[in-house]
Amino acid sequence: MSKKVRVRFAPSPTGPLHMGGVRTALYNYLFAKANNGDFILRIEDTDQTRYVPGAEEYISEALKWCGIIPVESPWIGGQYGPYRQSDRKSMYRAYADQLLESGHAYYAFDTPEELNEMRERMKAAGVAAPQYNAITRSTMKNSVSLSEDEVAKRLELGEPYVIRVKIPRNEEIKLKDEIRGWVVVHSANIDDKVLFKSDGMPTYHLANIVDDYLMKITHVIRGEEWLPSAPLHVLLYRFFGWDEPSFAHLPLILKPDGNGKLSKRDGDRLGFPVFPLQWKDPKTGEVSSGYREKGYYPEAFINALAFLGWNPGTEKELFTLEELCEAFTLERVGKAGAKYDADKTKWFNQQYLRGKTNGSLVREFTEILKGENIDDKGVDLKQVVGLMKERATFVSDMLEGRYLFEKPATYDEKTIKKKWKEQSAEITTNLIFELDKIEDFTSDNIERSFKAFLDTKSLGFGAVLPIYRVFVTGLGMGPSMFAISALIGKAETITRLETGLNAMNGR
Repeated sequence: MSKKVRVRFAPSPTGPLHMGGVRTALYNYLFAKANNGDFILRIEDTDQTRYVPGAEEYISEALKWCGIIPVESPWIGGQYGPYRQSDRKSMYRAYADQLLESGHAYYAFDTPEELNEMRERMKAAGVAAPQYNAITRSTMKNSVSLSEDEVAKRLELGEPYVIRVKIPRNEEIKLKDEIRGWVVVHSANIDDKVLFKSDGMPTYHLANIVDDYLMKITHVIRGEEWLPSAPLHVLLYRFFGWDEPSFAHLPLILKPDGNGKLSKRDGDRLGFPVFPLQWKDPKTGEVSSGYREKGYYPEAFINALAFLGWNPGTEKELFTLEELCEAFTLERVGKAGAKYDADKTKWFNQQYLRGKTNGSLVREFTEILKGENIDDKGVDLKQVVGLMKERATFVSDMLEGRYLFEKPATYDEKTIKKKWKEQSAEITTNLIFELDKIEDFTSDNIERSFKAFLDTKSLGFGAVLPIYRVFVTGLGMGPSMFAISALIGKAETITRLETGLNAMNGR
């Protein structure tokens, strides 16, 4: 009987959650759901010096907004808790001691100055990337190079130390990655990483392995940046005598232009967020924009993220979270980095907005109107959003239709300059007369009357409609003028045409 699938997302609370982190959480969640497994959230806060107040809460709120809900977390609990590494501090020492006893780790007493001296010495000898490893460890102050008595004495005196892993010499470490296939790394390229620090906290490498084992994690799905650490983690599983989980290292999300990983700087430069929610830096007060506050729907954000590295193998692009859960497989995750496309993300949002009912959009639009202090004056908001949503990417874009609630204060100069001709005043006067004759002022009736007017006067749309539009809305483009006129009513339409006519006559 195969084990139940259990995956985890394990961010560090060092700031806001980057969209790359959200994608990692999403792929873990989708994989768990696709395999009837469990998705766990664990907070990895072993490095207390980098802890940022509010970051944990941000992570929790961001995942909740996205609909990526764990079954176990620091806030939910679960049988494998605690789910915050600082709360698990007492359990790691025993595992470090186990490695010491088995000869797979050792005490190191080197000071920062001595470590720097070693690196400088190695560089002078022509070593491009100096490491604390099987070669250099014999020249340093540690329990490999020192006598047992010397080590015991230093420990008794309370001399600061770290515990380092003892990487075997001249071995090939093989790793089967679910996305990249076999990865082979020679042990000469791995240094003796610190597993346990002088402050009594484990490093990521030890805590990560121990927690994954104790929490029965079956698949480790994480970013490509952790691939260089994977051989060390495989060794640690071997040293402990544990079965290792399956590994899958996800491709990077790349900047839209040029090469390299997408950063906050790229978002600032190109005008899009890189965080799911707005974030205010507790130290500097700097505010970074978020997808939620920019008006994106979580469904659109998630849909766009899912396609950054994965494809369903079909032409289908719009997926609900439930549909993604059914369709997702690691086999369809690519190795190459995926360039972020801000316009495509907007397109996703546009599709989700168009799919909303007018009723739900009215609720959202009403809040925006309140924020802008716009009185809807009894205008049918269902008709308003129905008219405006085909041109909108965000609900806030529907504010283009503020002319449905307020008279235009200015007229689009480009349209006036191009379309106002010598006969335009007379045409507009005649149009007002025709519109005033319509008894049932519906969109269909206005359109019929307008077309009949053009036929009678032998006029083209271009001679009448642009001026009609700019006097009523102030803009050069927009939805159907017949629908706009029907919404604001006959009296208001005629008043605006007369006001525009007077303004042009007064020039």
